[in-house]
Amino acid sequence: MRVLVAGATGAIGRPLISALVVSHQEVIGITSTERAVQTLRDRGAEAFVADALDRNAVESVIRKVRPEAVIDELTSLPKRYTPEEMKAGADRDRTVRLVGGRNVQNAAQAAGTKRYIVQSTGFFYGPGPGLAVERDALAVNASPSVASSVQTYMKIEERVLGARDLQGVALRYGFFYGPGTYHDPVNGSVSEQVRAEAYPVIGSGRGAFSFVHVEDAAVATVAALEAEPGVYNIVDDNPSEMGVWLPAFAQFLGAPPPPHITEEEALKAEGADAVYYATQLRGASNAYAKRELAFSPRKLEWLSTSKAAAK
Repeated sequence: MRVLVAGATGAIGRPLISALVVSHQEVIGITSTERAVQTLRDRGAEAFVADALDRNAVESVIRKVRPEAVIDELTSLPKRYTPEEMKAGADRDRTVRLVGGRNVQNAAQAAGTKRYIVQSTGFFYGPGPGLAVERDALAVNASPSVASSVQTYMKIEERVLGARDLQGVALRYGFFYGPGTYHDPVNGSVSEQVRAEAYPVIGSGRGAFSFVHVEDAAVATVAALEAEPGVYNIVDDNPSEMGVWLPAFAQFLGAPPPPHITEEEALKAEGADAVYYATQLRGASNAYAKRELAFSPRKLEWLSTSKAAAK
């Protein structure tokens, strides 16, 4: 299958290109810089430079390669995960996802593409009992930035899943960990903050985080090329509360235990979104993806290490 990846050099784009090549797809990557072209070619993909916000450039590439499937992994996230940097980059990221994604999708449909896979969220579900499943509502009434992100994801899903003559798939990924991610144990920015005791457990710490190793997410994305259209949670088997995973992650890194601060202290220092993450996030179920995509995520490494050490 001829598969075009938009956002081919992002956190998931890199392992996704490799996974597609291994699965014997004909892979084309779109990147925004000339420097990344050779990287994609070294991984076995054809590569083109096109700014997703440049409609004409996107149309030119897609018209030329006429992909059978497009995988939209467009983001514009900061290299470091901090509240300040995430807030500063939010408008650009939203524009790339909405406007850039629309440019890619419109060009794909014009070129006769049959399947369109897009990145969505598996960690911003609304409150409810148990783990969230795909039919459950997202957190439209969350803290301001979270609610804004939810609106963005909902618009993306509506655009893709509601398109006529297009097999739309929305992959609701968990928080990425592994090489090149914020939770990369070697040089990820979250890892750096944990080592510096600058990533605290807030309040009850009962917010449940759904993680997924970025390479497992890539394998699931390849499987989605042949699956039924629709929505899939691509998350790990065991969503864990901040009060559980964060101390275990610190131990895994060889860092001091994370400090604990109150919700009031966090509101003043980091804002409402940090408190929401720490106390309100709801974990998601991967049962549907396991059944339909043969999804088999690895166990969260730092929790496994922590349990082994405790025995």
